[in-house]
Amino acid sequence: MSKADKLLHGVSKINRRKFLKYSSIATGSGILAACTNGGKSPSVNTTFRPRNTGQLDKVTFSLHWVAEAEYGGFYQAVATGIYRDHGLDVTIKPGGPRGNYTLLLMGGSVDLIMGHSGDAIGALKDGVPMITIASIFQRDPQVLIAHPGTGNDSLEKLKGKPILVGSGGEATYWPFLKAKYGFTDDQKRPYNFDVQPFLQDKNIIQQGLLTAEPFEIKKKGGFDPTVLLLADYGYNAYSFTIETTKKLVEVNADLVQRFVDASIKGWYSYLQDPVPGNNLIKKDNPNMSDEQISFTLEKLKENGIVTGGDAQQLGIGAMTQERWQSFYDNLVKTGVFDNSINYQEAFTLQFVNKGVDYYKS
Repeated sequence: MSKADKLLHGVSKINRRKFLKYSSIATGSGILAACTNGGKSPSVNTTFRPRNTGQLDKVTFSLHWVAEAEYGGFYQAVATGIYRDHGLDVTIKPGGPRGNYTLLLMGGSVDLIMGHSGDAIGALKDGVPMITIASIFQRDPQVLIAHPGTGNDSLEKLKGKPILVGSGGEATYWPFLKAKYGFTDDQKRPYNFDVQPFLQDKNIIQQGLLTAEPFEIKKKGGFDPTVLLLADYGYNAYSFTIETTKKLVEVNADLVQRFVDASIKGWYSYLQDPVPGNNLIKKDNPNMSDEQISFTLEKLKENGIVTGGDAQQLGIGAMTQERWQSFYDNLVKTGVFDNSINYQEAFTLQFVNKGVDYYKS
């Protein structure tokens, strides 16, 4: 039996076809081999030590991109010892555009990953036993970017025009744009996380993050692009969420709670004094500049990405039943899912919503 087959054989609760769906991006990348744990069947780590034993629980948390300020609170919690104060020895594992993080999580290679509410409901539909435990971003930073002076200054005006869309967008924001604004699939062009095609053609629109691509375009193109934040147009997804396996929540809720609490406290600390977290980000990613970090932090703060919405009262990481239902209802209306999914199984409010004072204490 090959290593890949052993991995597939070892994952209970997910049938082979569905697991292959989530591992397809990893073909040829070495991720399958990494998840095989030396050829042994992967399993959820259920041997974490109880708190207050004098030893730290080792936890691996996978990002979905390279180290940058969008993950600042997690790096801050490492740099300032907040995780250690909660009995945790946390390793942050940077990602990239070809990573399949659901595969890493379900294969037992990592304990928690970053996600998105759309992906979470999709995974639930496919029988993948993972669950969302917190949402760091209250407003999704997804944007569409256009050249200034072309008249492309609202979503309504982008109908029928060529748009560079990444593969992930097809399952998240693109169905929303089709349903609400009449976009069609023949508008899509592949986006490979390179702004050069956009810079070379004034008629092209591209996807991006509020905190990233506009900065890169200004730096390389010498102009401020037109930036349309989808959250301003009714796109209400939870983004930069924390996800883990349902098994870990069942067998070690204490560890999950400590990780969530420490991460949220790390975010409050980072927004107040980001220097420790930034130093660690630049250590993990030497290409990250102070200028880019400052731009990202500015956009996070001025748009209420982390501290807006329900986080104003319930604290960073907040989620609500009403918000999840609204997002799911929108997905049903756009035809992404039918109404047979019990979307409430995609998340739990058990670990969040303790109030701002709790997390700042």
